[in-house]
Amino acid sequence: MTVLVHAVVSLGMLIVVPLGLTLLPTRTTSNRWWFAFAVPGAVALWLPRGAVSIVLASIYFVGTLVLIALAARHFFQHRTLSTRQVALYTALVTPSIAALALVAERSSYELFGFNLTVLSLTVAHFHFAGFAAALMAYLAADGLAAVSVPLGTAIVLLGFFLGDPVELAGAVVLTTGMWLVGWNLWKRSRRTDRTTAILLMVSGSVLVLTMLLAVSWALGHVVNTPYLPLEWMVATHGVANAVGFGLCGVLAMRREGSR
Repeated sequence: MTVLVHAVVSLGMLIVVPLGLTLLPTRTTSNRWWFAFAVPGAVALWLPRGAVSIVLASIYFVGTLVLIALAARHFFQHRTLSTRQVALYTALVTPSIAALALVAERSSYELFGFNLTVLSLTVAHFHFAGFAAALMAYLAADGLAAVSVPLGTAIVLLGFFLGDPVELAGAVVLTTGMWLVGWNLWKRSRRTDRTTAILLMVSGSVLVLTMLLAVSWALGHVVNTPYLPLEWMVATHGVANAVGFGLCGVLAMRREGSR
């Protein structure tokens, strides 16, 4: 399971996030600077826990703080807060949560009392349910769909501290938002070229199953209902969201932008 989680996180760091940054209004003249931080972060994943991996993970954390600075600059330039902008700022802030969890996990430090497995999954979660989901909400949705994804992500994060019922509520809100985003992706696929349409349909379609799995996982920790073991959740919910939703969605938006 560890290898699969690290592969998913590497995909997020090195492909999904930098591609996504080119689609945002906060971009600088070039997003190549991101790799100066992301490559050390990805390397840290594959090294044994210890001083070297801690330093490399910390470099990545610094890079994610740059994204927060870009979000702050954008806000003070525009001084408005629409539902789409909430999604935009969520996309730029959530990688820092992932990076902080990575530094703690590489340090063998149980941050806020969470064990190392939970921290490792948090790194993956906030690259995709955080950055990628909020990115797609910003690019493809508006109104309720745009704001429900950041809201659901925030409630899930609170659930880590307040308990399983809160996490379940967050999963329901996030699922609602993701399905609305998926529907918008399907509608968007009707007015573009064939390859882009396929990418959009895949990105929107996988959410039907993957988010049901997320709700079943959260519900199973509140009431006595069946849910997949953790290893199977990573292999199904995790991989499908990373590749099917995140990667295909970003590639589709890049193709639309190039057209």
